[in-house]
Amino acid sequence: MSVVVVTDSSACLPAELRDRWGIRTVPLHILLDGADLRDGIDDVPEDIYARERVTTAGAGPEELAAAYENALAHSAGAGVVAVHISSALSGTFGTAAHTADRFGPGVRVVDSKSAAMGTGFVALAAARAAAGGADLQGVTAAADAAVLRGHAFMVVQRLDNLRRSGRIGSAAAWLGTALSLKPVLTIDEGKLVLAQRIRTVGKAVTSMIDRVCEVVGERSAALAVHHVANPQGAKDVAAVLAERLPACAPIVISDLCPTLALHVGSGAVAVCVDVDPQGALI
Repeated sequence: MSVVVVTDSSACLPAELRDRWGIRTVPLHILLDGADLRDGIDDVPEDIYARERVTTAGAGPEELAAAYENALAHSAGAGVVAVHISSALSGTFGTAAHTADRFGPGVRVVDSKSAAMGTGFVALAAARAAAGGADLQGVTAAADAAVLRGHAFMVVQRLDNLRRSGRIGSAAAWLGTALSLKPVLTIDEGKLVLAQRIRTVGKAVTSMIDRVCEVVGERSAALAVHHVANPQGAKDVAAVLAERLPACAPIVISDLCPTLALHVGSGAVAVCVDVDPQGALI
């Protein structure tokens, strides 16, 4: 058997990709009105991002342990590589690392230093390596390499959710007064930080697209466009990127998962990038 890859629901991996590459997913949690909803498993209100008395929680140690134990058994001893949301954005990685200690060296935990398909691309890189016959060390190395080549950008239309989330890092100082600004955000060393302040959504989106194109250049890359209640905005961004980056694989377009959507609010559009000079795409 081969190494088994595990991730969490924040990776926003489409079911088709999870199934194709045999990636297992542990749900994160949404706490709403006393209910504990598992992301990707339980029904979550479509307007979750508009609710005020709602919080998120990472995967718990017991559910992570169950997932790792099952994956390790399925690997027939080949091992498990678990790729999780950035440790700067969620406590899931810390819990995962502690939980993995129960299993010894057979379970390796990787901090994706990203979120959404930024995490998903790292899990996919690990799964491709596993499918190619790499051992545990080789699969871990493939994941670590994908972390280094990943990029993520986002434009949000509302700042309320970011204020409540507490995950905005260096941009927090101006969130209280910059009501008219549309920030372009990026993930830097795992933290969500301000890249640019722009007055209109259209210009912010254009800036985000320019940043993606600058990162990719003439190389191949895998791209994913996420949105929160803004499918047309995501389609428009994907269409421009496809035209400007013809060497890239077909772009994945998907909703941002609920555990992330409620932190950024309605209208948000994000782009995750896996720049791969060797052309090993989705």
